[in-house]
Amino acid sequence: MARRNGRKKNQLPDLYYEGYMEKRSFKDKTSRKLWTCLCGKTLFFFNDKRDEDYVEKLDLCGLVSVTDDSSPDPNLDAARFNVQMTKGNIKFTASNAESRELWKGYIHSVAKMEVPLTLNLLPGQVHILRETVQKEKERLINPEPNQSPPAAVKSEMPACYYEVPYLEAELLLEREASKGNLLLRPGKQKGSFAITTRQDLEGPMFRHYRVLPKPEGGFYIAVDKPVHFDSLHDVVAYMVEKTDGSLTPLNIEAHYDKNISFIASDNENGERTQRALLPPEHPIPVTGKVRNDEPEPVESPPATDKKEEKASVTDGCSSGETRPVPEPRKLPPCPAPRTFAPTQPAAKPAFPTNAPEKPMTVSNPEMEKQILPAALSELKLRLGQKSKLRV
Repeated sequence: MARRNGRKKNQLPDLYYEGYMEKRSFKDKTSRKLWTCLCGKTLFFFNDKRDEDYVEKLDLCGLVSVTDDSSPDPNLDAARFNVQMTKGNIKFTASNAESRELWKGYIHSVAKMEVPLTLNLLPGQVHILRETVQKEKERLINPEPNQSPPAAVKSEMPACYYEVPYLEAELLLEREASKGNLLLRPGKQKGSFAITTRQDLEGPMFRHYRVLPKPEGGFYIAVDKPVHFDSLHDVVAYMVEKTDGSLTPLNIEAHYDKNISFIASDNENGERTQRALLPPEHPIPVTGKVRNDEPEPVESPPATDKKEEKASVTDGCSSGETRPVPEPRKLPPCPAPRTFAPTQPAAKPAFPTNAPEKPMTVSNPEMEKQILPAALSELKLRLGQKSKLRV
């Protein structure tokens, strides 16, 4: 069956009785087991107890009678009864005989506004039916709005509004007695509110007042002589002004510390003390930090200098012109003897020897620094002479 676009279960009128029943009307060929809720003067039917949308409903305003179904049935535990409406007869089957009597009593009570005396009910059950009739009369006198309070009302709640039930409101006023003795809270009925007050007279005294919405807009305090207002703020202001300040709205402000503190323990004696965290003298800029595992950018310039040296040498070979090689630091000129030219040690002996070949190395590091610039200058000079001969 398609999902019905109606009011949710929590938006229905006051719930009086509920349970599973099998329903079969003159249009249905077979009976269906549905979760049935008696809300006000209407029976709402759901496919399952946990569903929020009802599949159909039955208005009991046209009720004629509620009688037992005495037709033979092979199921001895079946508890059938008929609901005769002006438009037809509907058959119901309850879970047992006791549940059938309760369903008959609730349906007759809310539809006829009287408790039937011919049912097989206990005195306590009859008392509950009488209370149900009284609640239904009050509901008809003060009809509930079809919808919850508008968003504008919810967003402009007074500062003393708290989402607490009946008993928690009293506990809150008892615990925060120094911060106020009046609060506004949600009411028992949907769309309504309540005012809870606390005063001392040989002990704490609590009072609760219902604040109901008006169909044309606004609210009123449901007392013997109702007092009407345009908004909930006016309701609270009226309670404060007319009591000469004896009632003050409860205002619980959140407490925030002004300084950062922490609990520190001493490793020597094990004592724990509270310490304050001193603020920095200068504001800490929010910048990206280089991680410790990343290489520092300072090491890259030497590699760039070596590339520039090699590039200058190759340019001189291709064009025949020599360019000054950038050096990291200047040293006094010290020409090396020709016997240390890099071309002579490259010659290999004509016969193999058992002794390992010793490379031409310079033991003194200072001498090595002087030989390299001299060898480069001599190489450039030779390249320049060869290029002149070719021209």
